[in-house]
Amino acid sequence: MSDFCQKNISKLELFLQQNDHFVVTTHNNPDGDALGSSTAFCYFLHQMGKTCTLVLPDAPPESLSFLFYGDEPFSYFSLTDKALEAEQTILSAGALVCLDFNGLHRTKCGEFIRKATCPKLLIDHHLDPERENFDIVLSQTQISSACECVYQALMALPQISNQAELLPARTAYALMTGMTTDTNNFANSVYPSTLRMASALLEAGVDRDDIIQKIYFRYRENRLRAQGYILNEKLKISPEGVAYVVLSRAEMEKFDLQEGETEGFVNIPLSLDKVCMSILIREYPDRYRVSIRSKKGTSANMWARMCFNGGGHENASGGNLDRTLFADASQVEEYVKSAIAQFFAS
Repeated sequence: MSDFCQKNISKLELFLQQNDHFVVTTHNNPDGDALGSSTAFCYFLHQMGKTCTLVLPDAPPESLSFLFYGDEPFSYFSLTDKALEAEQTILSAGALVCLDFNGLHRTKCGEFIRKATCPKLLIDHHLDPERENFDIVLSQTQISSACECVYQALMALPQISNQAELLPARTAYALMTGMTTDTNNFANSVYPSTLRMASALLEAGVDRDDIIQKIYFRYRENRLRAQGYILNEKLKISPEGVAYVVLSRAEMEKFDLQEGETEGFVNIPLSLDKVCMSILIREYPDRYRVSIRSKKGTSANMWARMCFNGGGHENASGGNLDRTLFADASQVEEYVKSAIAQFFAS
């Protein structure tokens, strides 16, 4: 039975009707899908006459700041900036809305969510959602994004009745933004439902040209120079067709790369015919963050699970490596080589 059946939509309707103050949250290092689905839901709650607070585990990247207008009818802050307030806000919530993560381990707010005694809703598109931690779960994996999940849920509510023009304008704009970023502008994870969603939102008046301008045509010069450096100096391709890049912290600082500015780099090598999978690894103070993308027929998810303490979607996954296990980035490259051999031998 689909999570988006009438029974669960009725539960969602009661959840929204019976509670007055909502706290919305998402995963660590929120990306376009996380911020798009979160802000979209907050605007929808405001239209219903509810009060809402958005608690982010980390501050949003500057590249996605356009999703915040400065006159939001809801308050928002990050746990990074206000850890005590984040805990108190979540624990005192009338209801919790959790978006774009499948388990509490994917958010720094996880323990606060676990302790909270209020009703909890999860809307997500990743594999294996932790259903036991939520009262209502709306999960769909064969879908473009969490934004599309939220879109389908809201469209099914009686007050919307599949009429996208009845969504708040900022909700529609945010949903289109998150879906666009999570599909890499319709390059991956695109389903018939994704195109139907895009068409309906365009008909409802969403300015997609404005979204594209703000996502893809507002980069700083340093990002372009970093991209050139990566392609010329860092990119390696294994005989098996795996492209890999390991960026040290020093290299990221050299180009002043901020959170979100490496978004999309991992997809570039997939333009090569001989490349079936691409991996980008970035050094952070406590870990190496891993992004993996693959072409159809090669499982990024399986490799993430096998070798990088992660997972995700079949062709778009991520993970982490413990920084203390490696002396420097060159050792991480050696690990990647062994992981490639292990994956293709399995």
